[in-house]
Amino acid sequence: MVHILTYQSSEIDWCEGNFQHSAHVAEFYNTISNVTFFIVAPLMMYLMHPYARERTWAVHVFWPMLMVVGIFSAYYHMTLSYLGQLLDEISILWILAVGYSIWFPQPHFPNFIKDRRQFASAVSVAACVTTLMSFAKPTVNAYVLNCVTFHIIYVLVLEMRKCTIPKMHRLAAMSVCWWVLAISCWLSDRFLCAFWRRINFCYLHSFWHVLISITVVHSITLFAYFDAVYEIPQCQPEIQYWPSNRWQFGLPYLAVLANKKPKKSC
Repeated sequence: MVHILTYQSSEIDWCEGNFQHSAHVAEFYNTISNVTFFIVAPLMMYLMHPYARERTWAVHVFWPMLMVVGIFSAYYHMTLSYLGQLLDEISILWILAVGYSIWFPQPHFPNFIKDRRQFASAVSVAACVTTLMSFAKPTVNAYVLNCVTFHIIYVLVLEMRKCTIPKMHRLAAMSVCWWVLAISCWLSDRFLCAFWRRINFCYLHSFWHVLISITVVHSITLFAYFDAVYEIPQCQPEIQYWPSNRWQFGLPYLAVLANKKPKKSC
């Protein structure tokens, strides 16, 4: 137990130099960059409240869990401990499970699944099994979790083929672009560290934290729109942007207009 709590007991050490700015924080910038999660999560919880009220209060579970991811990620990079690594990866696994349970489009459910409740139960069982398996080889966990994105992109492509709204295609393209930028930082920090150290720029993993939080906001808004079209079309789901919808730039969120007749959509 003492070993897993020990500083630098993790099997992974990122590119940023350790204890350069504090005797108690192993990776200073990788730690403080998690503040992004604490900014976007409460804001999105507020912006998505009308949608959650019409659809399901389970929507509000996702955003506190995103802050939990930020807490565990900060703890991991502060200590580089084995426990921090596991908590970081398991929290990501479970927030993916929650996202799948709430927003995975119903037309893509497996044939043996009858409704969303049954689908959520199946996802929970899979997450429990994967959680137990994650203790076997923790170094593999991060790569497996990132590979889940390819399934999300696959489903996204299927949905966009049915959609003729330019605004939605733009949001989908932006979501993928933000993810490409984020994963490029993650991979580059992991595998090209020698190069970045030669030019004294070892902070790409901290960029990953910022970029992936932006990616999450874009992708969740996108899939919330698909979900609203299938589940509450009478509410006329519409993508808007914070702080201003005029230029369609900023943080996207799903707005709904209750008690309206459905209009043609995706």
